[in-house]
Amino acid sequence: MPGWPGRGGRQRRALAVGGPLLVSAALMLVAAWRTTGFLSDLLLNLGASVVLAAVSYVIFDPLFEEARKARVQEHLSFDQQAFVTRLHRSGRRVRILDTWTILLEQRHREDTLTAIRTALGNGAQVQLLLLDPDCTAAQQRSEELERQRVDVPRQIRTNLRHLAAFADALDSRLRQRLQVRLYDASPSIQLYQWDGRALISFFPIGKLSFNVPQLEVDMDSPWGGFVHARFEELWEHEQATLDLERYWSVTVTLRHEDSDVVEVRVPYATVDGQHYVDCRRFRVTGLVTMRAALPPRAPGAAPAVFTLAEPSDGDHPPVAVVKRHFDQKYGHGDGEREIYRLVPPPGSPRPPAPRAAAAGDAHGR
Repeated sequence: MPGWPGRGGRQRRALAVGGPLLVSAALMLVAAWRTTGFLSDLLLNLGASVVLAAVSYVIFDPLFEEARKARVQEHLSFDQQAFVTRLHRSGRRVRILDTWTILLEQRHREDTLTAIRTALGNGAQVQLLLLDPDCTAAQQRSEELERQRVDVPRQIRTNLRHLAAFADALDSRLRQRLQVRLYDASPSIQLYQWDGRALISFFPIGKLSFNVPQLEVDMDSPWGGFVHARFEELWEHEQATLDLERYWSVTVTLRHEDSDVVEVRVPYATVDGQHYVDCRRFRVTGLVTMRAALPPRAPGAAPAVFTLAEPSDGDHPPVAVVKRHFDQKYGHGDGEREIYRLVPPPGSPRPPAPRAAAAGDAHGR
C-alpha cells in the first residue's frame, strides 16, 4: 500500500528496539565473564533477562501490532468535534470521501478550515473528493433523502464555494498541498482519514451517513487497505473526476467576426444540458462569438465556437432557474450577473442529458 508503513517498517522498528537491548545484554555477559563473585552473578542474571526481553520484543511486538491494527472500533455516529481535533494533529495525510461534508456547514466551518490550515502547515497532504452536484447521482441521493428534506446538489455547491474561497486565501506553499476533486458515480463509501487512522461508513437508504455507525480502522489493516484502494481508484479515474479549478470556471476566448479579442476565465453553469456563462467581466456587443473548452465530462465538451443568447423566461430551463443555479454555485455576489447561453453552431448534435457513471466504472465493481 503506497504511502503507508508496511511489514518492513514494523520489522525495522522491532530491530531498532531489540538491537540495542541485545548489545546491552552482550556487554553485561562479557562483563560477567570477566568478573567474579556477586557482581558476576548479578551481571549474568541481568544479561540473560535482557536477552530474553529483546528476543521476546522482536518476536511478539509485530504480532501484537498486527492484532491492534486488525481491531475495529465502532462509534454510534460521526463526531465532528473529535475529527476536527484529530485534524489539528495530522501531519501526513488527510482524506475525505463523501457526497458533501457536514464539517463545512456553518456551525463547524470555521473550526474545520482552521484545522485544515493547521494540517497543511504541519506538512499534510489534504485531499477532498465530493460528489459532482450536477451529476445524476446527486439528484438520486436527494430523492433517497426526500423525507430528510435535503437538497444534495445545493449542499455540495455550498461546500465547494467555501472550499474555493479557502483555497484562494492560502499562500502558494499551502495551496499546493490542498486538492479538491468531484466524482461522478454512485456514492457507496464514506471516508474520513487522518494520518494512519480513518472513520468509514456506508451510505444508508433514506438516512444521512453521519447518523449511522462509523467504523474506526487503521489504514494499514485489511479494512484500511480496502478503502484506500477505492479512494485511489476513484481519485485517478479521469472520466469520473473533475478538479475544483475546472468546476469553478472555464476558459473562453471572446471573438469578434473572425478575430480573437481576449481570453479570460469566467463563471459558468450547466443546467439541463445547456451551458451558461457569466460575462459581466467584459461587454458583449454586436456579433460576438465565444470559443470555449468546457470540462471534459460536460455534455458537448469538445472545444467549439458558440454564439451567445440571452436566456428568457420562455426558455427551458427558465432564466430564474439558471440564476438560482448560479447563486447556489457562486453565492449572491456583489453585482448583477450578465448571463448568456452558449448556442452551438447550426447542425451540431444536441448533447445527451448528463448521466452518472456506473458504480462499477468508478469503484471497479
